[in-house]
Amino acid sequence: MQVFCLKIEKKIYDLFFYVGKKVFIYWKNMSNKLIKEKSPYLLQHSENPVDWFPWCDEAFERAVKENKPVFISIGYSTCHWCHVMEKESFEDKEIAKLMNNSFINIKVDREERPDIDSIYMSVCQMLTGSGGWPLTVITTPDRKPFFAGTYFPKTSKWGKIGMLELIPRINDLWKNRNELLVTSSEDITQKLNESNQQLSEPIDDLIFSKAFNDLSKSFDKVNGGFSLAPKFPMPGNLYLLMRYFSSNNSNDALKMVNLTLEKMRYGGIYDHLGYGFHRYSTDDLWLVPHFEKMLYDQAQLIELYLEAFQITKNQLFKKTAQEIIEYVQRDMTSLEGAFFSAEDADSDGVEGKFYLWTLEQIKEVLAEPELFVDSFNIKENGNFDEPTQINLHSNILHLRKPNFEIANEKSIDFDEFNIYLEDCRKALFNIREKRIRPHLDDKILTDWNGLMIASLAKASRILADDNYLHYAEKAFEFFEKKMIDNNGRLFHRFRDGEAAITGNLDDYAFFIFGLIELFQASQNVKYLKRSIELTEVLNKYFLDIENDGYFFTANDAEKLIARRKEIYDGALPSGNSIQLDNLLKLWKITGNSNYEEIATKLINGFSFNINQYPTAYSRFLSSLGFLKNDPIEIVFVEGENSYSFNDFEKILSEYFLPNKVVIKKSMEIAQINPFVENLSAIDSKSTIYFCHNFRCEKPINDLKAFQEFLENYFSGNI
Repeated sequence: MQVFCLKIEKKIYDLFFYVGKKVFIYWKNMSNKLIKEKSPYLLQHSENPVDWFPWCDEAFERAVKENKPVFISIGYSTCHWCHVMEKESFEDKEIAKLMNNSFINIKVDREERPDIDSIYMSVCQMLTGSGGWPLTVITTPDRKPFFAGTYFPKTSKWGKIGMLELIPRINDLWKNRNELLVTSSEDITQKLNESNQQLSEPIDDLIFSKAFNDLSKSFDKVNGGFSLAPKFPMPGNLYLLMRYFSSNNSNDALKMVNLTLEKMRYGGIYDHLGYGFHRYSTDDLWLVPHFEKMLYDQAQLIELYLEAFQITKNQLFKKTAQEIIEYVQRDMTSLEGAFFSAEDADSDGVEGKFYLWTLEQIKEVLAEPELFVDSFNIKENGNFDEPTQINLHSNILHLRKPNFEIANEKSIDFDEFNIYLEDCRKALFNIREKRIRPHLDDKILTDWNGLMIASLAKASRILADDNYLHYAEKAFEFFEKKMIDNNGRLFHRFRDGEAAITGNLDDYAFFIFGLIELFQASQNVKYLKRSIELTEVLNKYFLDIENDGYFFTANDAEKLIARRKEIYDGALPSGNSIQLDNLLKLWKITGNSNYEEIATKLINGFSFNINQYPTAYSRFLSSLGFLKNDPIEIVFVEGENSYSFNDFEKILSEYFLPNKVVIKKSMEIAQINPFVENLSAIDSKSTIYFCHNFRCEKPINDLKAFQEFLENYFSGNI
């Protein structure tokens, strides 16, 4: 009996060993070299039959050894069309076999390696006139591109060549006309580097008016925004228009901002149940979004809605900023306080499925659905056209008109109506939370976190809410502990316990931007000191001493085929645009004229580009406006038994002064800025020094007098 049992145990052991061995062999065969990466995007492709490499020397060495071109596919984990191309081609064994036989294949996460993405996206735009993701580039073994495009289907359709035709064609050219491709790659690389050359000329005195006129011409006067479909928020444009309003008292500029922010908030691009904005609208009505949510959009839109609230006192703008912050805190914040990157558009394999509702689903949840259904334009057959009909009869929640108009139309008390809508929202949100969620890209990026830290710090000031400052400070502490190396240099990415990838210009510029806003909100000098230290690192490793401006990569970073300078302000502002703002504020806060000197050279270095097409550099122009439109230094000196800095800040936050810096006198700040040391509290009362145009107004030590002063300043009497 004992022998029999031992035999049974051995058979079971052998069975488990056999199964385990088979599973290991299966896993080994199904996984490629991406399996050891940290990037969620690369890991998504780790079981493709394509023999993917991450970006590494080994891949290019293999290309040289096997004399193969290199197929580079660039995307990110929440990219819808990246998912489509993966399912159609990269998961297809026939396509994978062609790719493996013809190329050395490399996958790149554009959010991890924006330096690589920037270079090859420029190539794509140069060759095709457009760009986007997935980005497809084919290069020689020495990384020089000869072909570029975006999404390619498996088979040719919609006027696009399919992978089944493209791969054999490239393979044939590589084998039979290799010299032509190599020569082409050399020419493209040369032009890429030539495009990086800068021309300097005086900035046109009318540059801000020219930018305003250009934005006015492209503005959608019915729906807001600056294009037809697809329509992006374009925060840089709105940011510039608010500053144009401030410096020129232009009601037309403010109207463009108000209409755009209102239409976006009412539209389907806004998540009315869980809050936060989707990436863009596929139509010109802000109705049908591309459903992914990006951290950088939330950060910039918080800032925009807050500033619009400062100007207009529109409670909808305040509420929207608060709701976006609630979304970020709930769904995009790590336990340690840093912020995740993005949420996908797809769930359960369908774009937007998490967010869509049928009329019947809403009726099942709400006891009294009629008013909600009418307010959010819910239709039995759906309220948008879906060409694939995957989501037949689905609805995108969006307000057909403002709440107060609906309440008036229905003769309902406005407060009661809002309570009803909030009860409905909570009920639907709770049901939606039980659905399969979109994929969360949980990597933490320094640059995007810098933008969020800045917005939270600004929220704490404008809304007088210390909780927002706490969120910003907690995020800073994460970076202080995890993302700065022993030499004081930033890492770009943190995920799964690992800080990695050398920081780029955007990491430094955006994080310094966040630090300056943290200092402004808290007056804690440690944030100012860290911003000064990181600016020194930036100037040492990134500044172009000969031709001005900042390179995107450090002078000791990996050598790519080009070292780029980015200035275009698109969905994200450029690092040069934000660093210009940083330099000018540091100049005014510290009194150190070296910052002004570098800023002036930076402006001159990009002046030709700015003059040619100012609206492409809207955030850069906003930073330039800080210098051109009467920069203000406000110094607060606390007295005994008098009003506090918080009392002063509450009054100041009521006014939109984009060209100001605020300093609370302390021993530490006086050591940094000697000018502050000579300012004192008059009659032992807290005193405010308002300095502009290289002179200071008469000191004010009464809050009511300070408010009267600000009213006179805004009316143009000072």
